[in-house]
Amino acid sequence: MASDETMKRPGMRAKVGWRAIAVVAALVMPVVAARAQDPGGVLERAMAGRAVPAMGLAVLRERHVAALAVRGVRRIDGDDPVRADDLWHIGSDAKAMTATMIARLVERGVLHWDDRVDRVLPELAATSLPQYRRASLADLLGHRSGLPHDLVDPGARAVFFSDSGPGSLTQKRLSYVARAMQDRPVGPLGAFAYSNTGYLLAVAMAERASGRSYEDLMTDEVFAPLGIDRVRFGTTVPGEVQGHRHGHATGALEGNPLFFAPAGNLVLSLEDWARFCLDQLDGARGQGRLLSRAGYRRLQVAREGCGYGMGWEVARKYAGRAGPVLVHAGSDTSWYAIAVLFPERGTGALVVANAGADMGGEAADRAALDDVLPDLAPPAQ
Repeated sequence: MASDETMKRPGMRAKVGWRAIAVVAALVMPVVAARAQDPGGVLERAMAGRAVPAMGLAVLRERHVAALAVRGVRRIDGDDPVRADDLWHIGSDAKAMTATMIARLVERGVLHWDDRVDRVLPELAATSLPQYRRASLADLLGHRSGLPHDLVDPGARAVFFSDSGPGSLTQKRLSYVARAMQDRPVGPLGAFAYSNTGYLLAVAMAERASGRSYEDLMTDEVFAPLGIDRVRFGTTVPGEVQGHRHGHATGALEGNPLFFAPAGNLVLSLEDWARFCLDQLDGARGQGRLLSRAGYRRLQVAREGCGYGMGWEVARKYAGRAGPVLVHAGSDTSWYAIAVLFPERGTGALVVANAGADMGGEAADRAALDDVLPDLAPPAQ
């Protein structure tokens, strides 16, 4: 399935399915006194007239979650209400987490930003194209390797995505990138081209250099230090919030395989997603818990000519609000999530829908952001 989110810039089109929604559940959990409008009402307006079963929203301000709200039902064909501690799939919004984990390895000297693929994974040289062998760790996390978005051949992709073969997740990632490095580049080395495969390759380098799996690295380097404990790799299971597309709930077998997690295949609670994003805001001010100030800057400053750092799109404005702003959208086609952070103001908003763009998930997310962002940043000039 992969992700249909390609960071084309804010304003990607959505196909909106119209269906009357009865709001079955509502929960608003203020964490500190919120100056903004009621976030539950924001979600109600965003869902109105759209076939989105449920949404969640977290508003960040002054180093805290200013408000958190959820609305709707876990499945479109049921009446089980969503809860504040439910898990949501955030797609490629998890790329910032992957990049942060690797940045921690770099700061400890386990890896270096200029480490090339052929030096860390020399066995791939015989079957891969020369451009990919020369790509550095920084190239991969900044989407500047020329690797295509995903494995090009649909037949080969289907085999890998069945995830039924033997081997560990680390071995499956290495096999996938070895095949992908035979595909023709979509651009020259150094030019921006969004690539899920690039993140899998960067993680294969991290796994080799550290001797640890991606899953263990993320737990030890990102989740545990921030107190993130409502998180799981893969998608949700029956009884939890379900993703939706084409008008029906989708199961785990319709999502991305587990080995694809570095590119964005995990679920977590809104509060835990907020914990990570609050640390990104703190890091921009030299107060983060995971990296040095220079380390956060490496992730949050755009490379020349592309508007992307590492795991974040970096813009001067977003939705009519003044930046600088860190943005990322994520979707496995059954969910849609958007994170928007204003690092100079210490504010942000996280919104997620359990529906893909075809059912109005993207449109609903953007409608919610249009409602809350005026309280978080001034108008762009």
